[in-house]
Amino acid sequence: MRPVAVIGIGKTAFGAFPDRDLRSLAVEAGTRCLEDANAQASQVEAFYLGNFAGPSFVGQNHLAPYVAGAMGITGVPATRFEAACASSGSAFYHAVMAISAGIHDTALVVGVEKMTSQPTPKVAEILAGAGDSMGEVRAGATFPALFAMIARRHMYQFGTLREHLAAVAVKNHANGAKNPLAHMRKLITLEQAMNGKPIADPLTVFDCSLVSDGAAAVFLAPLDRAKEFTSKSPARVLGIAQVSDHVALDTKDDITTFAAVRTAGEKAYKMAGIGPAEVDLAEVHDCFTIAEIVATEDLGFAPKGRGGFFAADGETSLTGLRPLNTSGGLKSKGHPVGATGVGQICDIVQQLRGEAGERQVAKHAIGLAQNLGGSGATAVVSILGREG
Repeated sequence: MRPVAVIGIGKTAFGAFPDRDLRSLAVEAGTRCLEDANAQASQVEAFYLGNFAGPSFVGQNHLAPYVAGAMGITGVPATRFEAACASSGSAFYHAVMAISAGIHDTALVVGVEKMTSQPTPKVAEILAGAGDSMGEVRAGATFPALFAMIARRHMYQFGTLREHLAAVAVKNHANGAKNPLAHMRKLITLEQAMNGKPIADPLTVFDCSLVSDGAAAVFLAPLDRAKEFTSKSPARVLGIAQVSDHVALDTKDDITTFAAVRTAGEKAYKMAGIGPAEVDLAEVHDCFTIAEIVATEDLGFAPKGRGGFFAADGETSLTGLRPLNTSGGLKSKGHPVGATGVGQICDIVQQLRGEAGERQVAKHAIGLAQNLGGSGATAVVSILGREG
């Protein structure tokens, strides 16, 4: 297995763009990525598209060649990956595996979602399809309701407080306010987060990620070929794993942890030859504030049950022990679900390169991205390290 590097990144802004379609967003991100890598469309040997629900959101199927063709990429494998909110994380995982195995020498991975073309009730219905349609969905459970159950159980077992959830929201909004591509560049106070519009007790509107449009892309090649494309420092993939679990929440032994995240983290750490203490920063999947708290524990950054306290103590801030979601996370940066996983990789690479501007953290040699699908049925954990 040969070392793989991310040598190009590209993103659109995340937000609500009524005048943009899915393909134009994906093409913009992909084009920016190739420019960043100093690569041409003709040099792409395989195209991987992460997209959750393009057919439902915009009525378009056969999305991978639909997007690749618009970029002038033809004559190569073009495949769409669907794994709920972990769709592009999964696409990235499979692209890394293909290059590592020597099947391809280069790959372009694009994640995209156009969500605002549908009214909010329809968006909620489409997103619910990532759960158990015969059980949870039929019973009327939405993802806010499911993650509210997780939050309530976490509070009951470990003493997690509403203030802890709110601390996550406040921190991520502070980071997002410094991110020029974030959907919601808005500072909030702890009091605002605590007293937001109720969504599913104990979650308020400030605990929930955004409905967003957007796209992100990365260009991959073997590490030893990076200098053929660009003089920028490549980001080496040190470890990566994708793991699955049961879809329905009621089939899990313990809803205060995501077994797939724990296992994926363990595998990625083992591949990278490091432990959690050696990770300088991470982008974790904060679809809801409780999800960031659980990820903090599952990835070994804080002891079990202490993730909320870790956040409230400032340990996950830009200057804390373990900066999390320096981009603003899904909560502030936005959550165009099919773009989220690759967007996280782009954000980590920016940090490793020292290109994160006001959000740049002091220690940035190793970064981790954790992408979640549904209520923990899919997890992808990627660990990247700065080369040179």
